[in-house]
Parts: sequence; structure tokens; C-alpha cells
Amino acid sequence: MYETRIAAGHLRVAASPGAAPALDVLAARNLAGHGFLRAAWYGEGAPHTLRTLVVEGDGGTPLAAIPTAPFGPGLAGLRKVPGSYWPLRSPLIAPECSSFELAQALAHPAAARLGPVWRVGPARADDPATSRLVEAAQRARWSVLSRAAGTSWVIDLDAARRQGGWPRGSTAARLARIERRLASHGPVAWRHVRGSDWNDAVLDELAAVEAASWIAAKTDASGAKFLGPRRRTAWRAVLADPVLAEMLCATILSVSGRAVAFSFDLDDGPVRYGIAGTYRSDFAKAEVGKLANHRAVTDALKAGQSRVDLGAGDSGYKREMGAEAAYDFVDLLFVKHRTAARLLARVWGEVLAPIAAPSCHRRSLAHG
Repeated sequence: MYETRIAAGHLRVAASPGAAPALDVLAARNLAGHGFLRAAWYGEGAPHTLRTLVVEGDGGTPLAAIPTAPFGPGLAGLRKVPGSYWPLRSPLIAPECSSFELAQALAHPAAARLGPVWRVGPARADDPATSRLVEAAQRARWSVLSRAAGTSWVIDLDAARRQGGWPRGSTAARLARIERRLASHGPVAWRHVRGSDWNDAVLDELAAVEAASWIAAKTDASGAKFLGPRRRTAWRAVLADPVLAEMLCATILSVSGRAVAFSFDLDDGPVRYGIAGTYRSDFAKAEVGKLANHRAVTDALKAGQSRVDLGAGDSGYKREMGAEAAYDFVDLLFVKHRTAARLLARVWGEVLAPIAAPSCHRRSLAHG
């Protein structure tokens, strides 16, 4: 552990291996409002590579936690804020943690454990935690590089309720016809997995659907979420946290007892995040993927949630479901040395213009 005290004991900064307990504390109360950003979410199946920079205030109250893991060429010393998958890669910052306090932490020796270059993203461009982190890093004389990382598509369920429900009546009737036709292949059943229902058999079942899908047949399968023991081991570690196990849910469509399609989602307060979904290729013409996607949204509507966030990419089917472009993602690099930042900007993205920090703050950061 590397730790230091700042400003006569007002802040404590410590860098330690693994996932710090402060992550779970801050997940329950953070500036971005993301309750899923718990310690288990950051493991990515390699907890031994994880390192957490923790900033505490008086009384040991956590103000910020920045977990990082290696990425890119090993010799380069690059690190990133990890995450099990979409939705979002973000450090945790308490609402009361000011950009100046965070800058003090990033300007002191413990922050060297972040590495000379570290990445945050894809992250919401309008995320207040991201904005505060960028401001603090610039005050601490880090260069911040940014590049666009897509646009998220969101279904506004509150608006749908005001307009008479979701989906439209004609769409609901069409989906009912599709499901009736599907019954010609055998008995149709829906299953919902959440909380204590998660087990290895369910993960294997989801993997079997992916293995029989277009993802395995027509791509390098890098987009698969459950194919291969390593990926299932990573999700198993996430699901070992009962809070995350309750947030994560699977909607599984079966025909004659065999899973043919699924939607894998995460519920965080009023938002359902769509993480993954696919279907068996031999059932493509039966439109089972469409059925699973719509069933997951309908369940969120019935549960009283306000939005279904489908993430970036594949806007065609998302528009068809009633989603609209909602916010942009950015991919950020935090670079300690300006010369390195200028070189990396050629391949990564623009260097963000620095904030105008008050001179008294600059002197404090320079001299600790």
C-alpha cells in the first residue's frame, strides 16, 4: 500500500491492491447515481490485477475511489477503469467531493499508482462524475484526451405511459401473432432469472444460445458475453455479490424446453440497462429475438421503471422499438506528461482545453 496525507490531515489518499471496501460504500451514494458500480463489477475476471486509489475525508469517510486494471501492451504501464461490461465505465465520486479535493489527491504521490496513462470510458459525456474527474485532473496538471464513443438509445417508458402504453397496439398484436406461430415448433415458455435463481446451469444455457447464434457463426465471437469458461467465470464472480445478482436479470424464451433467445439486463433504480441478447440461428425466421427484446421492455414497464437504456450501436432495431438518441459517450485518456499527451493525441483524440484554475489552487497543488 502507498498512502499519503494531504493538507494537514484533511484528506487521506491510499493506493492498495484489489477492490477496496470503499467501492461498495460509494456505490450506495455517488455523484453519478450508479448503484451497480460495486467492487464485484470492476473485477473483470482478474481481481489480482485490480488496484484502487481511495480518497478519504475527515473521519475516514470515502470521497472517491478509482479502481484500475492493466490494458494494452504490458510494458507500457497503461491502466483503465474496468467494468464487467456496458453500462458505463466510471470511477466513484461522492457528491460532496469537490473538484479541488479530488485534484489534491491526483497531484500527490499515491496517484502515481494509476500509471502514467489511464483510461476512463466509454463513459457518459454528460456524467457529472466524469466532468468533475476531468476538471480535477486538469487542475492537477494531467492532460485529458477525449474521443467520441457513440450515442446511447433510450426508450422513455414514462413518456410511453402518458401516451397510452408500450408498445403500440398494432405492434403488440403483431408480437402476439409471432408467438402463436412459434407454438407450432413446440410448447413456448418464458422464464425470468434474478437473484438466487442464478447458477452455473443458467450461464451455460445462455452460452449455448450464443454458440448457436449469428455471433458465433459470422463474427469472431468477441461480442459474446458467455461463450468460453473465462467469460462465465467473470460473470460468476459478479453474481457472487447478492446485490448485483438481484440487479442482473435474464429473460429466457424456450421452445420445447430448449432456450432459443434471451435478453440479459441490469436494473439500477428507475433504469433498465440492456447488456446483451441474442437468439439461435435456426429460429431466426421465427423472430424470437424480437420477442425476447420486447418482453424485457414490457417487464420493465410493468415494474414501474422510467427508462430502458439500450446502449450504443445497432440503432435500426432500437428505433423500431421506440428508442431515441439520448446522450453521447466519450472515451478518455488521462496522461501525466504533456509530451506523451501530444503524441497520443495523434491516434486517440483531442486534448481537452484546460480549465482556468485560480492561482491559489495552482500553488496549493504544486506544493502540496
